[in-house]
Amino acid sequence: MIVVAGEALMDLVPQGTGALASLRPALGGGPYNTAVALGRLGSPTAFCSRVSDDAFGEALLDRLRETGVDVSWVRRGPEPTTLAVATVGADGSAAYSFYVEGTADRLFTAPDALPPGVRAVSFGTCSLVLEPGATGYEDLMRRAAAQGVFTALDPNIRAGLIPDADAYRARFKSWLPSVSLLKLSAEDADWLGGTPREWLAAGPAAVVVTRGGDGLTVFTRYGGEYSVPGERVDVVDTIGAGDTVNAALLHGLRVREALSEAALAGLGADGWAELLRFAARAAAVTCSRAGAEPPYASELGDPWKG
Repeated sequence: MIVVAGEALMDLVPQGTGALASLRPALGGGPYNTAVALGRLGSPTAFCSRVSDDAFGEALLDRLRETGVDVSWVRRGPEPTTLAVATVGADGSAAYSFYVEGTADRLFTAPDALPPGVRAVSFGTCSLVLEPGATGYEDLMRRAAAQGVFTALDPNIRAGLIPDADAYRARFKSWLPSVSLLKLSAEDADWLGGTPREWLAAGPAAVVVTRGGDGLTVFTRYGGEYSVPGERVDVVDTIGAGDTVNAALLHGLRVREALSEAALAGLGADGWAELLRFAARAAAVTCSRAGAEPPYASELGDPWKG
């Protein structure tokens, strides 16, 4: 099983241009999208979070259940669901404004133990910024790593939510010894102000950098550097594309029995190229349709039939 730990929220997506365009609610949140994508790809998945008792919270959990994701590790609360108002640019890129004060997901507390049989835990996005929940997720990450569980991190920077950029950058560096696989966008890398080689030296076995339509590159602890181009597609929007990459990487590693740092070291050029191409193809499908709608394995010609 792969556990995805982090927020679930509602994206409000404009259905036109201008400040007063009507808004369509869409289920979202980086970790939430990753869990849905993993379920659609066929990986046994559990979601670990705190979700509101309100109608949005029910809709969020209903979709996870429909996708086959285990929600027994989700805790509920009476506080409202976090809202993210999206602005979609002419190129399909999305920016967000967040409404997070007093919402349910930021009051997350870590469970006493991980689910039985967990192979990997994935973290990222707002959940590692907003206190007091961020400390709970951080604690879970460190405990999972100490138990030898494969850990994946996508910081997915939302600069508007980070009150002290330097403090966050220092905290990010403190997570790296507990991270097996670091995935981030080129924009995230620029904002964080480091390099893949510096991050590898601090802990991860591999760092994957996404460059939108230009593709993906992986840097490995043992000096390997492998790239694949992006898949060409008519972009509707990029909502959920990075989360789909997360899921595709974790799914591919699971079915290849490579959810360990030792196994990552043995992938080599061909293994990484196959994995990155699969992730690029999955992200392209997500970009070809509105909102975070990741593909099913049947849409991708899953090379591992996992």
